Amino acid sequence: MRDRPQGGLALNSNVWRLAAGSAVLLLLVLVAALLAPSYLRNRELDRFLDEVVRQPAYRTAPAEVLQVAVADKAARLGIPLKPSQVLVSRHGESLRIDVRYVARVDFPLYTVGLHFRASGAR
Repeated sequence: MRDRPQGGLALNSNVWRLAAGSAVLLLLVLVAALLAPSYLRNRELDRFLDEVVRQPAYRTAPAEVLQVAVADKAARLGIPLKPSQVLVSRHGESLRIDVRYVARVDFPLYTVGLHFRASGAR
């Protein structure tokens, strides 16, 4: 009555499910690979801020010097940061540096704005 065995339809369905699942997994890996560099650069900037607040020479430096130093490091890391986005605050002997910025990641059909915050305090 039927030319095709019943198992053939189930096998065909499983192949499509496997292909679709693999495509979704590949897409997720691709997105993660495109986003990861921004997160790694932010982590490096965060480490730099922690080093800056620990150095005695920077602890007494004027806020403008710190802002330029942080913006320069950010530029070397490929982070779009202006000195005006670096907030330096002092309370007695403590020093705190806060940075907020948006990193744009361009996908073929969409641009993502990743909002980052890095800080160092001592």
